[in-house]
Amino acid sequence: MIDINSTAARIDDAARHAEAIAQLTVSQAFTLDQAYDIQRASIGRRVERGEKIIGLKLGFTSRAKMIQMGVESLIWGWLTNAMLEEDGGRVAPDRFIHPRVEPEVCFLTSRDIDRPLTALEASSYLEAVAPAMEIIDSRYRDFKFTLEDVVADNCSSAGLVIGPWSRRFDGLRNAGVAMRFDGRIVQAGSTAAILGDPLRSIVQASRLLSQSEIVLPAGSLIMAGAATAAHALTSPTHVQCVVGGLGRAEFTTYKRS
Repeated sequence: MIDINSTAARIDDAARHAEAIAQLTVSQAFTLDQAYDIQRASIGRRVERGEKIIGLKLGFTSRAKMIQMGVESLIWGWLTNAMLEEDGGRVAPDRFIHPRVEPEVCFLTSRDIDRPLTALEASSYLEAVAPAMEIIDSRYRDFKFTLEDVVADNCSSAGLVIGPWSRRFDGLRNAGVAMRFDGRIVQAGSTAAILGDPLRSIVQASRLLSQSEIVLPAGSLIMAGAATAAHALTSPTHVQCVVGGLGRAEFTTYKRS
């Protein structure tokens, strides 16, 4: 039987020291439920070090992302305050193993999500929405993993940048999305790639939380999932994500001396 705590420590150490490890499933098989147990224990180690949980992220909500990663299931992980980067700030890619960035939409909740929600209820649980980017960084060698591996690894989540907040929920269904590196478009798509409508991510998140008997408190972030495939981070680079009707989020990468 897999040792949840020691496996969680292995994943946590890989992230802390930016050192890639072999896929966990190479040496021992485990179930998806056990993968979420490992994820929870790994995040628990971060909390013990002083980090605070600020929300959750959904993964594989776009078909492009599923194809890129070779999986077929919606997954989720946790966000902590240590992962939050300043909009317009500087990020050092060498803090990570093999970082990539993807354009997203981020929601801020206004009420506790304590039960499964319907599509009609979703927006009434939200305070605001913003253009955003997620920095992902699989802790596995060659950025390769099974579904169980990636869930155990907190769904590859490593950082996030959030642009200005607004209450423009009406135009989210099919807003244009562009991600630029030094002004050059490297990924383009539509928010329709996020479950057909990013607001559906709130419905999905509520169901996943309910299944795990978890209440997400008001004031939490929900990263809805990628609108396009991820793009490898380079340095130095100015990275910008523009979501039509919402605005932009941006940061600049640099090399640490």
